[in-house]
Amino acid sequence: MLFRSGSRMAASKVTFTLDEATVRRIDDAAEILAKPKSQVVREAVSQYYERIGRMSERERLEKLRLFDLLVPRIPIRSTGSVDRELKAIRQARRSGGRRFLSRKTK
Repeated sequence: MLFRSGSRMAASKVTFTLDEATVRRIDDAAEILAKPKSQVVREAVSQYYERIGRMSERERLEKLRLFDLLVPRIPIRSTGSVDRELKAIRQARRSGGRRFLSRKTK
């Protein structure tokens, strides 16, 4: 459990079971950054926490790719054409169904 004591944060000892690859990464990062392992872990957890709920770069790029793929497929229609179709749909709903099929416009 962590709590604030003045301007410094008191720490609690905790035990985690980690695989060897993760332990090596922590060791390597601590050595490269010249920081204690506990600080490396604290900073990693803090950065991970800040990204919760946000898209990764890979997810963002995939969504942009799909957007670029789908947008050109949206039919280009005049505002008047869309308004007429919506008006016909609203009228059909009020009267129990469409009386004619909507026509595709170019």
